[in-house]
Amino acid sequence: MSTATSTASESTNPAGISPGDAAAELDNLREEIDTLDTQLIEMWNRRAELSKRIGQLRMASGGTRLVLDRERAIMSKFRTALGEDGSQVAMLLLRAGRGPL
Repeated sequence: MSTATSTASESTNPAGISPGDAAAELDNLREEIDTLDTQLIEMWNRRAELSKRIGQLRMASGGTRLVLDRERAIMSKFRTALGEDGSQVAMLLLRAGRGPL
């Protein structure tokens, strides 16, 4: 193996990305994930607030604490969009808004 060939193979991986480029891209991707995580947490909290308020209004008008048809629709929407993991996400979202059953 020539020196030029070994130097080139040491400076890039099989995908042709240099270690420096890979590190910079990793930093950028992680920064984007951190931003998305912050947004998800904010949306989660806002959704929980809205859900709690809906429950209060429903009970104040003589309704039940929860509406099973609505919960089933939410579960179905998340399961369809995300697969089986979607069911778990939906359950956590519902619980955040109404508390445990």
